[in-house]
Order: sequence, then structure tokens, then C-alpha cells
Amino acid sequence: MKPISFNRHTFHIPTLLLHIALDLVGMLSFTVPGIGEFSDVIWAPLSAYLLMKMYPGTIGKVAGTIEFLEEILPAITDWIPTFTLTYLYSVWEHRRLPGNTNSSKS
Repeated sequence: MKPISFNRHTFHIPTLLLHIALDLVGMLSFTVPGIGEFSDVIWAPLSAYLLMKMYPGTIGKVAGTIEFLEEILPAITDWIPTFTLTYLYSVWEHRRLPGNTNSSKS
């Protein structure tokens, strides 16, 4: 599948779909009564680790920490799509960096 041009930066649909799928895995605890919180105890460190590996550096550390807290806290925060938001932030950050040929600054 070819990437789609999005605001002067390459926006990869398959990558976005992967992030959405990982967010949906985190939201699955809502669907199974009784084991939801138990699954969050397993998913919280795993999802934080995945985010830190997918995004090395500060973005990964911050996103991984937020994801861990989101999943480990009671179900109030499970609806936040941290993987997708991290991907969209990384696209925006890439465009914003000085010296980037796709930067929106002139």
C-alpha cells in the first residue's frame, strides 16, 4: 500500500491501522466482565514496553508512562487511544522540527 501525502509529511495508513489495533486491544477489557482489570494488569506493562520500543527517546518514555498509567488505573481511562495519539504526535513533531525539509516553517 502506498503512503498518502498528509500535510507535507508522509502519513502511512498501515502504521496508523497498527496503532489503532493496539489501542483496541487495550480497550478489550471493557468487553469481558470480570477479567477486565486482570487483563489490564498484564496489558499495562506490555503496552508501555511496546510504545517505548516503537518510539525510542523522550516521546517513547513519556508515551509509555502515560500508557502504563492509563491501563493500570481503573476503567475510567481505558478509552484514551494512546498509541494513535502518539503516532499522530510523532507525525506532527517530525513536520515541526527545524531543518526538516517537510517543515511548515519557512
